[in-house]
Amino acid sequence: MPAVDDIGSADLAADLALLVHAGQEAGRIAMRYFGNDNEVWMKGGTSPVSEADYAVDAFLRETLLKARPDYGWLSEETVDGVARLGARRTFVVDPIDGTRGYLEGNSRWCVSLAVVDHGKSIAGVLECPARQETFEAVLGGGAYRNGLRLQVGQNREDPAIGGPREFVEALPAALRDRVRRAVYIPSLAYRLAMVAEGSLDASFVKPNSHDWDLAAADLILGEAGGRLLDERGKPPTYAGEQTRHGALVAGSGELLATMSGIINRHYS
Repeated sequence: MPAVDDIGSADLAADLALLVHAGQEAGRIAMRYFGNDNEVWMKGGTSPVSEADYAVDAFLRETLLKARPDYGWLSEETVDGVARLGARRTFVVDPIDGTRGYLEGNSRWCVSLAVVDHGKSIAGVLECPARQETFEAVLGGGAYRNGLRLQVGQNREDPAIGGPREFVEALPAALRDRVRRAVYIPSLAYRLAMVAEGSLDASFVKPNSHDWDLAAADLILGEAGGRLLDERGKPPTYAGEQTRHGALVAGSGELLATMSGIINRHYS
């Protein structure tokens, strides 16, 4: 993982400022379509993509690569190419994370933007305009929502846990009986941000999430004192050849350790 000293605080601040500015405008573009009739297509027969997704993606790609032409580009709504693998850094973007909820009028969606260096996120922003929230973080600089510093929760006696029901039901009985199931959150990135802010204690993540769902939220969670771990108990890496991930857990403390053991037994 790159050290802050190797990157330079000025570089980090400049990249974060760029992401914040671009995210705010991208959020305004997305809000023009929110609550209106969007033209919608289905990817792979199951996943919706709207004209709003494409409009935001086009804006972000033009804006971010104009500012950093030497960076690579990885986005859910852009056909991937091998050219980015030779870039020193890569923008990892989801124009609208939580498209299905967005189309249903649910406010829990966000524009997700990250800068990745050597497989790790070094700057990240979640712009959530329908909720008037901006989450942001840089490596080593803490995580913030609307300017207020974030800190993960302290593993309450009745922890609030998100993620698939079958994972929650695999928890030890003594813990499972105390768990409060989180309501459905259409955006995975927003769900991880909820762990970072402490409104959720932890979350399981089912297999088949992608870099663009995770890269920004992972950094925000980490800078708030939490961790995102795979079935081997390792943090995921981003912007490599493989952009799809297996089962993951997000949280902190003993609760995270317990949840990590469950996906280790089921998926490793």
